[in-house]
Amino acid sequence: MPATARRGYALVAIGGYGRRELLPGSDLDVLLLVTGRGDPAAVADAVFYPVWDAGLALDHSVRTLGQALDVAAADLKAALGLIDARHVAGDEALTEQLRSDVRDGWRKQAAARLPELAAMCRERAASVGELAHLLEPDLVQAYGGLRDTLALRAVTASWIADRPRTGGVDLARQWLLTVRDALHRTTGRRQDRLLFENQDDVAATLGLPDADPLLRRVAEAGRSIAYASDVTWRDVERTLAGRRRRGRRQQLVRRALGDGVDEYDGEVVLARDADPARDAVLPLRAAAAAAQAGLVPGPRTLARLAAECPPLPEPWPAPALDALVSLLGAGPGIVPVWDALEAAGLVVRWFPEWERIRYRATRTPVHRHTVDRHLVETAAVASRLTRRVSRPDLLLLAALVHDLGKGVPGDHSEAGEPIAAALGRRLGLGDDDALTLGRLVRHHLLLPETATRRDPDDPATLATVVDAVGTREFLELLACLTEADATAAGPIAWTPLRSRLVGDLVERTRRVLAGAAPPEPGRLTDEQAALAEEVGRRPPMGPGRTPSERDLSTPAAGAPAVEVAPPDGDASGLSTVTVVAPRGPRVLGIVAGVLALHRLDVRSASAYTAGDAAVLVWRVVARRGGGPDEVRLREDVARALGGSLDVGERLAARAAEWRGRVIQHARPRVELLRDVSADATVLEVRAHDEPGLLHRLATALSGPGVVVRSAVVGTLGSEAIDVFYLVDDTGAPLSAAAEEAAVAAAEDVTETSP
Repeated sequence: MPATARRGYALVAIGGYGRRELLPGSDLDVLLLVTGRGDPAAVADAVFYPVWDAGLALDHSVRTLGQALDVAAADLKAALGLIDARHVAGDEALTEQLRSDVRDGWRKQAAARLPELAAMCRERAASVGELAHLLEPDLVQAYGGLRDTLALRAVTASWIADRPRTGGVDLARQWLLTVRDALHRTTGRRQDRLLFENQDDVAATLGLPDADPLLRRVAEAGRSIAYASDVTWRDVERTLAGRRRRGRRQQLVRRALGDGVDEYDGEVVLARDADPARDAVLPLRAAAAAAQAGLVPGPRTLARLAAECPPLPEPWPAPALDALVSLLGAGPGIVPVWDALEAAGLVVRWFPEWERIRYRATRTPVHRHTVDRHLVETAAVASRLTRRVSRPDLLLLAALVHDLGKGVPGDHSEAGEPIAAALGRRLGLGDDDALTLGRLVRHHLLLPETATRRDPDDPATLATVVDAVGTREFLELLACLTEADATAAGPIAWTPLRSRLVGDLVERTRRVLAGAAPPEPGRLTDEQAALAEEVGRRPPMGPGRTPSERDLSTPAAGAPAVEVAPPDGDASGLSTVTVVAPRGPRVLGIVAGVLALHRLDVRSASAYTAGDAAVLVWRVVARRGGGPDEVRLREDVARALGGSLDVGERLAARAAEWRGRVIQHARPRVELLRDVSADATVLEVRAHDEPGLLHRLATALSGPGVVVRSAVVGTLGSEAIDVFYLVDDTGAPLSAAAEEAAVAAAEDVTETSP
């Protein structure tokens, strides 16, 4: 700053610059404070232009002291930035006057501004999520992130309340700043969300072996900040409520919530006659009472319970199990209470298995939370479904433990079964109930995987489910656990389509368990059979032939039949496209390619033969715009089958353009599924979804002696899961040699860019 401007002017650092927390992607956030002496514009030019000339990002303002105070009084975000104002150059007394006046004004307005700040934090948490339990966390905006540490500083500056007196928040903040710095450096840009593709690089920069320990440490930091925020905001609310009560001369009263548990001043506390040293069940009763009342035990209460209560005997006494079930049945109330129990160390004391899945990331497109938070969220959802089942206690317990197997090697469903059964016995369940709990864990993915990845018309599909569930009571439990698990996972896991497919499977299974005969395999409708007979009599189209304008509305000689049925009116939005064409080894792949060109995402495909015709029934959803255009589809299918439309070339060009915007993803997987069908070879392909993938797979798999009888096609986020039922020309499963060739063909498609 010019020497002539040092009196009457002050350059003030605010925001991150004021807190000395500049990172590679940060802006210089400064305020030029002026008094009216001299030429403010000339001083501003002398200060700011060298910064701009250096190519640095500068967020600046020029204000008098009064203007700065007016802005702070009117704009909450501006006030938060000015609380951390720091003198850089010029008239230091002017800066100190600003700091003093801003903080004084903040304290005087605290009763009005803190509720506004609390609401802002809640809205941000609801929008972004909680840092400790997100798989791609936003280090700044997520609840428990850096923005919440600023809110804690603002509360402390108000003198209304203080954050918990531990060093955990400061250490957590420093760690998040370190991670954010590494993220900026590895990506070369200002980025606050720790995306999957950046996690390993950031971990390497910080000297960690991979992303897992990085995410765990980020989660632990986020939980420390979030819990401190929870406690602090409750203190703020109680303090402000106390001020209002003093004006009305109201007194606080205790309200009994249960044996040894009271509510006092908006918090769950121990009753005066409670004796924690003689009551091992008291922590569970307090937690259940708190969750059912929509409250949270205070940190001092939890600390006393953790320090004084004896361990629970094994097996648990019946009151302990009852309290746990009551806690799990509290719905949304379980989440803040469970977090408080975690912070006090009680959860791991009750369930040592929990330690293996705490903050554990699941890198799938389905889940939005870490494993531990997903289990708690599943229990919260399951509490809404308890009236559908005869054993709500088993449903709630299964919701809490169904993914405990993710903490040990192997398939988590199989590994989780003995863990859940042993845990059930420890909780006091009888042997039969403990085994049922284990079976629920073992089969918790049975219904969605069968409904979305198996041919519903194959008799083995329904038989597999009937054999696994055994009884209607178990089916009801499994169906509700499936819905709770998928709903808690995220919107990708429980779409209207998946809900309907699972519901259809459950209903067919329920009928068979009630004594009804299994439904007949899918057959052609009378209309489809008539179309097949008509198309079978037509001569095949030769290369270069296309239907005339008249052909587009009425199938004529050489043209395939294409019919579109609009969505059924449910929320899935699926249309049915029926294509009837002369039989040929490449028909399914060609039609799949045409559907892809029309930007129709295939959800299922079935193929039937009737004489010399192939009947293909597709369930599709439009990626954009309206539904399928029947006339254009008929024209393009005819051109593609006739050879005048090179579907592969068109899709390859589109995929090449699209691939340029795709991040790296996991290697594809091709697997033969044994014991899935008695009369077909079943091949599952998992790969990154991209335009034309189904076309290339179906084309590669359909060759001499191999027929794609049906295909069940699914996508989870960017993941394609396609299951093909393959038979030979006689309709029998493929030979061993043909199976190997099919696997090789599918692997070649998924490994090779188009």
